[in-house]
This record gives sequence, C-alpha cells and structure tokens, in this order.
Amino acid sequence: MSDGFSAEFESSQPILPPAKTAKPSPETLSKLVKRLRALTLRLLPVEVDPKAINEPTSRIITPQVISAYRAAAGDFDEALPYCLLRARAEFMWDSDHNAADYDENFGRAIACEVIARRIIHLSVPECLAAVMATRYTHIQIDGDESDPASALEMAIDSHCTIFLSSSESQDVVNSLWKGDLIQKTNEKFDVDYVSYSESQTGSFWSHVNPSRLCVPRYQNFFRIVVWLFFLVVYSQAVRLPVERLADPSYTNTMDAWEIILYVIALSTLIEDMNRLFKLLRFVTWRAFSFWNIVAFVTNSLLLAAFILRMIGLHDNTDYSSTLRLNSFQVLSFVAPFIWMRLITVFDGYKYVGMMQICVARMLQESGIFFALLSILALGFGQAMYALDAADGTTEAPSGVVNALVQALLQSPDFSRYASSPSGLTMYYLWNVVTVIVLLNVLISLFASAYQDVVDDAEAQYLAFFAGKTVGMIRAPDSYVYPAPFNLIETLLVSPFEYWFSEKRYAKLNRVVMSVLFFVPLTIIAFFETIFKRQQNDWMTSWLHGENEGDTSYPEVRDPEVDGSDAAAGLRISKVPFTELIKVFPNTAQSSEALMLEEIRGLRKQLDAVMRKIEKNEKNGKNGGLSE
Repeated sequence: MSDGFSAEFESSQPILPPAKTAKPSPETLSKLVKRLRALTLRLLPVEVDPKAINEPTSRIITPQVISAYRAAAGDFDEALPYCLLRARAEFMWDSDHNAADYDENFGRAIACEVIARRIIHLSVPECLAAVMATRYTHIQIDGDESDPASALEMAIDSHCTIFLSSSESQDVVNSLWKGDLIQKTNEKFDVDYVSYSESQTGSFWSHVNPSRLCVPRYQNFFRIVVWLFFLVVYSQAVRLPVERLADPSYTNTMDAWEIILYVIALSTLIEDMNRLFKLLRFVTWRAFSFWNIVAFVTNSLLLAAFILRMIGLHDNTDYSSTLRLNSFQVLSFVAPFIWMRLITVFDGYKYVGMMQICVARMLQESGIFFALLSILALGFGQAMYALDAADGTTEAPSGVVNALVQALLQSPDFSRYASSPSGLTMYYLWNVVTVIVLLNVLISLFASAYQDVVDDAEAQYLAFFAGKTVGMIRAPDSYVYPAPFNLIETLLVSPFEYWFSEKRYAKLNRVVMSVLFFVPLTIIAFFETIFKRQQNDWMTSWLHGENEGDTSYPEVRDPEVDGSDAAAGLRISKVPFTELIKVFPNTAQSSEALMLEEIRGLRKQLDAVMRKIEKNEKNGKNGGLSE
C-alpha cells in the first residue's frame, strides 16, 4: 500500500453508507467474495496464530487493512460483512478438506470473521439492522443460486462466535428478541426488518396486535407456561393406574387428564413437524441439533402410547388390559425426555443456556468414543458368540449382549464364564479395553469439551442466544398459533386459506387470534405501553444518568464548582482534560505499531535534516564557485 493510499483511508470517516434499495446480484457478490479471498490470501500467505489475529491491537488486522477491505467492496459496502462471512465459510471448508493447510486456512477464516466484526463496528446505528439482516444470495460451485441468507444468519450457521459476540450483533439480536425489530414482507416476497415503533401509533390498543405473538421473548414466555402446564398434566396422567385401577370402567374410558395430555402432545407434534418442514425448506441442515432428536423421540413415544391406548379402548377382549399396561409403560419412558426438554424451555437464561451448550458440546465430542465402542463391541460380541458356539450349542445372543453391557457399566459377571478359560480371558480383555481405555478416553473428551466452552463462555452463550432468537423467527410464519392453539389453526382456520382471498384470510386470522389470545395480548400491550416505558426511563436515569463521561457530556470533563467553593476561588479543572490525557498511552495500537510509528517519525525528521544539510552544502559549493 502506497503512502498516498494509506493517508487517504486513514482520513476517511469510519462509517458505512446507508443500505441501498437495490440488492447486488448473486453474480456480483460471488465476484466480491473471490476478491476478498484473494486479499486474504495475500494478507496471510503463511500460518499465523489465530490469537494474534483476534487481538484488539493486532498488528495484522490494522485500521489500514480494514480500510483496504472496505475499498475492495467498491459501491457494495453494505454487503461486505455478508461476503466476508461467506469467504470465511469457504476457508473453513478448505481447512476441513485439506489437512496439510489446515492452520493456514483456519487463520484466514478467523481473519475474515475479525474484519467483518471490525467493519460492523464502523456502521452507523441507523443502518446497522439493514447491514446485518438484509438477505443476499450468491452463486454456488455448481452454478445454482444459493438460498437467501443475511450476515446474521450466516454467522449463526457457521457458529461465528467472534462476530456474534460483538456489541453490534447483540444489539440487533436483542432488538429481534424484544420485538423492536419486526419482519415485514415486501413486494418481492422477501423479508425486511423494520422498526416496530414505525409501524404503530403508540397507543395502548395499537399494541393489542396478534402479530406481537411472533416476538421471540413472548413466544418463549408462552412456551414456558404451556410446558409447565404439560408437566403437571403428565404427572397427573401417569398416576391414573394407581388411583383408578379398581374402577371397572378404567379400561374402557379415558380420564380428563389423559385427554388433555394427548391433546397437548398432538399439538406439540404438529408444531415440531411444521418447524421441521420449514427448516428443511427454508434453512439448512446446520439448524438441526441434538434437541431435535430429543423432540423426535419424545413425540414418537407419546404417539406410540396413544395408539396402544386407543387400540386397548376398542378391544373388547381380555387383551385390552395388556394394551393399557403397555401404553402406560411406554408413557413412563417419556418422563426423562420431557424433563430434559425443560432445559430448552429455560435456555434463555444464561446459566441454563451454558449448561445446554456444555451438554451439546460433550455429546458432539463423544462421537469418537461411541464409534470406537461400536467397533469393539461388534468384534468382542462375535468373539464371545464364536467361543460359545465351539461346542455345538449356543445361548441366545441377548445373553452375550447383556454380559457386555454389564461389563461396560462396571458391573461384570465373571462367574458367567468361569467354566471356560478362553471365554473368561476374552471377557477380561473386554473389561480392560472398555473400563481402562475407552472410558478414560471419554472422560478426556468430556473434560476437553467442557474446558473449551468455559474458556470462551461469554462468546459461546452470546452465539447460542443469537441462534435461539433468530431460530424462532427464521422459519417464516405469518400467523403464529403457539401450541396447543395450533390445533385450532390446523382444523378450523387453515382450510379457509384455499377459499378466501389473501386479505380476507388475514382478517379471519386476526379476528381468531384476537379472541383466543386476548388475555396474553392485553398483558403484552400493558407491558409495552406502561411498565416497559416506565422501566426504561427509570433504568436509564438510574444506571446512566448524565455521567457517562463521553464527548456528549463535556461538562463532566471540565466541571465548574458552585456555591461556597466557587466564592473561595477553588477549582477542579486546574488542568484541562485535554492536557491530562496527553500522557496516556495509546491502547488502541499494539506496541509494535507504536514503535513503527515512532520510527516513521524519526525517519521524517532525519529526511528533513538530510535535505537541509544537502541544501547547505549545495549553497556552499555554489558560493565557492562564484568566488
């Protein structure tokens, strides 16, 4: 970079221009991504420690480098964070598929993410939401156009903790969580984010709006209430065999608690299936997690218990008692999973969210353990079965499996193979491999995963919270009917979608939702118009007041005394604030950058001295010649 180029960008204002109304084409963004990749390859041609890249005073990601990347985007500055995160995703793909250059490509991916964060930091607040939430597309390797995604969504899919933990990203996430930013479909059937204050008058009844049920914070609260009620219903339903076993009609009728249980279970099943379909259609497979599997198992067990119960009710033979017993036995297996899903209900709280992150990370790391365990279990199981079949007779394979599982759980039955020295030797080997080797490998993996999460706990939780918030609004749904009220939508409202016009169908939904959720909507309106406004005013005056000490409050930097102190001629600001801070070190730059700056200053002074000396010598020679 030449001196003129550097000086030009150092003097430029560090803000992003307002987002343009016309989005760049996918071809244009693909070319910009390639250009950013080329810049990053030139910036980091060799391996660099990721910690050195992510430092606030990094000697690699300097203000001049940020300016160069902004200049590389040309007229598409508002799409630069998206393109940088896209380049990061490509570098991560390269690192995963090229082990020889893993460290180099991983460092380049971190550099793209750090630069995207620094550029977002330069964005003015007015266009921050547009830069973060505007959806773009690019051309994929196979030539197809990608699914629309915003910079925020791409950061969540790629688990960019550095980017998502920035204050700018969290400002947008918190605005989405609280409903200050809402989704609005434009003429091109694309989703835009607009301020909620711009779409309503501010009166109490304007807040009694069914669309407020789409706000993640209110969805989360409603879900907590429903899930706690579901736990109460389930606890009462599983007690029925104890309380009504002597009732002759118990086998042929369902109790009210059972009916409520299966109604809520059916609504949850429909909600999960609807979410699964929309995630498959509109999002990516990266949006799925361990909790989707837990939800699938829970719904499957509830469905199986319901089917067995229905068959038992319509069976007039003695077999109906067996079916009823099987139904409640299956229903009892649901308890661990519904209590486990309680973690996902309260994961908006930091402590529960961190616990969920640790569990998910540990399960992810345990894949190596279970892969090794499966291979060894097949080998030892076949060996034990072959030793048993050597004499021409075999026992049931389930016996061998049971013996191996008992040994894995540290309760081996050595007497089982006492009569066979070869079998006992093989059983000893299985215990040594599982208890001493594999279990210690699992403990090491769990400890490593836990330490990784704890070391970066704040960033991990902020990234998780961003994913939770965006996930609740990402699958588009114009009319949100939380479970169990989604049954009313499915049975009574949705059929009219094919008969009514769009406006008439929207009016029908607004009327139905206003009646069903009148009490929650009234509470929301009261919270937003009265309590929230008073709380914000009180919190602002108490926490912030007028003593923030920034440039907006110059009176706190050079204050003047009043009263008797002023009459006595006493002063606080004997030394001006600007003079006080002159002795402060420049913490915005690294020590290497400060040394280089000092060296540049010395070089300029030396150049000036040398030019003056040369000028004097030249004048002396000219004087001697004239004489």
